[in-house]
Amino acid sequence: MSNSADSPRTGSTPRFRPVRMLTAGVFALAGLLFITSFNTAKGTNIRTDASLLKLSDLIQEHSRKNGELDEANGALRSRVESLAEADDGSTSAEDEKLTALEKNAGTRKLKGRAITVTLNDAPPNATAKLPGYPEPQPDYLVIHQQDLQAVVNALWKGGADGIKVMDQRLISTSAVRCVGNTLILQGRVYSPPYRIQAVGDPEKLQKALADSPAIQNYMVYVNVYGLGWKVTEDGTVTLPGYSGTVDLHYAKPVE
Repeated sequence: MSNSADSPRTGSTPRFRPVRMLTAGVFALAGLLFITSFNTAKGTNIRTDASLLKLSDLIQEHSRKNGELDEANGALRSRVESLAEADDGSTSAEDEKLTALEKNAGTRKLKGRAITVTLNDAPPNATAKLPGYPEPQPDYLVIHQQDLQAVVNALWKGGADGIKVMDQRLISTSAVRCVGNTLILQGRVYSPPYRIQAVGDPEKLQKALADSPAIQNYMVYVNVYGLGWKVTEDGTVTLPGYSGTVDLHYAKPVE
């Protein structure tokens, strides 16, 4: 028989051990998290629910919507131009001046001889084709923003009257930007191969490409690692007019 001092059934106030209190708190917290997760999921799998779109899906969806808006805007612009030509009260000289301004701005269709430059990523298993060069890093095998910009700049320098990248006409405010291995142009997203078409004198355009130091550097990667490069003469083509917005968007200070 134990003595009274060691018995738990004494009249003294019972003492709670800190370990027991901590254990009870952990179980209470686990129960709260379970109830919260249940209410959030509402019976769905919150880890694999297909309704949770990836960021890339959202970008592609916005790109598709921007393309539809561009087409709708182009159709409305054509309609407005038709109505304006019917009876706008302007003189022939004013009409000619407006046409010239629209042509220079890139909002009018442009017909003429053209060339197309196609850039593409190298094969993922590419190796150095020439001696003395290191085996490629992943960065060596993809098209970069500066590669596209080098082609566009060379074509302008070669006297291009108009340039189309993929299916969009470039204007003075167009910006060729790449994020990862995708091109973002005027709110729309494209993947390689990238096609750049320019209207102008084909010989001058091709000479400007050959004379560009940036493209000469790119050609090293073409010859060593297999980056895609193709230049074709297209004969007479018609570039579309720019159909997007011409409003300028810029940052403003917080008031």
